Amino acid sequence: MALPQAKQTATEARLAGLTLPEGGAWASEARKSALARVEAMGLPGRRDEYWKYTNPTGLTAAEAPHAALFEPGETPIFDEMDRIKLVFVDGVFDAAASDDLSGEHVEIERLAEAQSADIHWAKDVYGVLETRGQDPVERPLAALNTAFASDGILIRATGVVAKPISLIYLHRDETSDAILHHVVKVESGASVTVLENGPAAARFNKCMEVEIADGGVFHHVRTQGRDHERQAATHIFTRLGTESVFKSFTMTANGVLTRNEVVIELTGDDGVAHVAGCCVGDGDFHHDDTVFVTHDALNCESRQVFKKVLRNGATGVFQGKILVKEGAQKTDGYQISQSLLLDEDSQFLAKPELEIYADDVACSHGSTSGAIDEEGLFYLRSRGIPEGPATDLMTLAFLAEAIEEIEDQALAGAIIERLENWLARRR
Repeated sequence: MALPQAKQTATEARLAGLTLPEGGAWASEARKSALARVEAMGLPGRRDEYWKYTNPTGLTAAEAPHAALFEPGETPIFDEMDRIKLVFVDGVFDAAASDDLSGEHVEIERLAEAQSADIHWAKDVYGVLETRGQDPVERPLAALNTAFASDGILIRATGVVAKPISLIYLHRDETSDAILHHVVKVESGASVTVLENGPAAARFNKCMEVEIADGGVFHHVRTQGRDHERQAATHIFTRLGTESVFKSFTMTANGVLTRNEVVIELTGDDGVAHVAGCCVGDGDFHHDDTVFVTHDALNCESRQVFKKVLRNGATGVFQGKILVKEGAQKTDGYQISQSLLLDEDSQFLAKPELEIYADDVACSHGSTSGAIDEEGLFYLRSRGIPEGPATDLMTLAFLAEAIEEIEDQALAGAIIERLENWLARRR
């Protein structure tokens, strides 16, 4: 079926400015296949069902939009943790600022170097999970990423990795256009934690594919930086084996447009998948969380917990779906999306969905939007707490359920401190 003319024209204009990176057989095959998917689907537009709440123009335009730098820069986060630091500046790996790519029970490589090989373990993951995630919902920006990402990090955990692997993104060029693709393979019984922070670029397209074998554990904590004019589209695709665990949390503060997509497949019995996030935004801030969880095994658990604090006309979007396939009995699926609107100009748009083909399940979803609790605020003020700090306390209490999804208390503490600082600046 031919693409509508407007979509085809926009897609051709974007592709004209890109060149497929050269590589070995496995990488070239994956890139050419991804390019064919992009050409067949076309880049997203407002007429697409999963983009009707978010205008993708800034993410699909031929030229990257201008994004002023945040000065004097973002306060470092996770610095007190012993971690393996890997730094990217406007999408380019900075070896001098990064730690050695080595660690116990883990293999770490750059995509830019590994793609030159004809055979590599990443062949079974790179572009594979992204391709699976295109059905039943097309995700053309992810396919664009697989085709054109020139760099990224490949992580293979073979045991319990003691140090978190920290991906740090720095934005130094006001017109930078970064495309990064990361691959994580967690072997049977292994575990690893990946941290991400920073604004990355004026426009950022990032994809992470996570393959978790039986008994594997993957933890992910991400903060998205404070450069307000930046625009970003991120994707996480994960497939879980038997008794495996996936837990991901994202905190976003500022950014004129952020679209975070997570696609989860529970394919082994007794798997656990949690995805959570909180965002705080002002003014022309637009934040979109789109999640699709597929249960295709017995006795699996999934949780989606998303909280958004919006003011001065900010917009929040949540699109979350739980699909329970036939035979996926004993499924436990939970989904909650809530917004706290601190003025009458902000808005929260939610589209929660359940699609169930098994009869022995416990699935629920809920979505609410409202103003701050005046009774609670009065209670705090009557005990001598000024209105600003009292509002901040209630805001943190509202966000608590999402933050509690972070198992590591040190990481949770760092997130809370970052939120407290953001709220204090906005009083």
